Parts: sequence; structure tokens; C-alpha cells
Amino acid sequence: MASKEIRSMVLAAAAACEDKKAENTLVLELDPADSGFTDFFLITSGTNERQTQAIADEVEVRLKRDFGTYPNSVEGRRQGEWVLLDYVDFVVHVFLAERRAYYDIERLRKSARNVDLDELKAALTKKTLAVRKKSAAKKAPLPAAKKAVKKAAKSPAKRAAKKAPAKRAQKP
Repeated sequence: MASKEIRSMVLAAAAACEDKKAENTLVLELDPADSGFTDFFLITSGTNERQTQAIADEVEVRLKRDFGTYPNSVEGRRQGEWVLLDYVDFVVHVFLAERRAYYDIERLRKSARNVDLDELKAALTKKTLAVRKKSAAKKAPLPAAKKAVKKAAKSPAKRAAKKAPAKRAQKP
């Protein structure tokens, strides 16, 4: 099972694709038994080489800025027909539409599960809320009796020092 951070990075990469007007963005969660090398494929298309390069650049910039992570390797950026960004736990494929149809890697990964981006967002939100709920329970407010004991424990000198205003030197 992929971690919350990996899922967040995949979601950020998908958002970067959409910001650069990528088409047919698809996230595949790969079966661990079938593919031991990565958890997700993000597959998207551009209409020309310049757009595919811009999409790949935006994904790289967004993940660097938001997560401080760089791709392990980048392939095909110069040609722009199929740009591959390998982040180890997920791989981003940015294709020209005709190259995507030719290679059809979605078909090659039959055991992969198509992940709906809204479903991925909802799962991350649910996990985040659960973590926040647990941390809020740990930081429960002290009962009134414990607060009174803590307040009484402070020495009178410290309380007086806090209340006394600082004296300013007067100018002659």
C-alpha cells in the first residue's frame, strides 16, 4: 500500500498536468505482485512536443517545490514525444497523443487499477482528518483542578515580575 505522501505527490503531479492543459490524464495503481518497481503510473497526453515538455517541466517544478523531491531519472525530454519522469514510487508518462495510442501502456498493465483523481483526493482527506482527530485527542485540555495547581505552583515573585512594567530611563 502506498503511503499518504506518495499519494499526495501523485495528486500534485496530476494537478500540474491539468494546469498545463494535459489531456486524458490517468492514474494507474499497479498490482504489487505484477510490478515490484513502482506503485503508480501517471499517464497523460499533450498535443505537441512543446506542450509535453512544458507538462513534464511543471510536474518536476511542482514536486520539487512542494515536496523537495527530484526524479530519479528523466527520459525523452529533448524529443518530447514521450517524456518519462521516474520518481521510484511512481512514474509519470507524458505522451504525444499518437505515441500514447501506439504504445498503449494502459493495455500492457491489465492488472493495474484505474484510480479516480477525486477518489484519491477523498482518500487523502479522510486520512488527514483521522490523523488530526488523533492528535487533537492527545492534546486534550487539562481539567480545571490541574490548571489551578499549575497556576498556584508559580512563585509570587515570578508573577509580580511579569506584571511590573519596565522602567524607562528619562531623558534630561
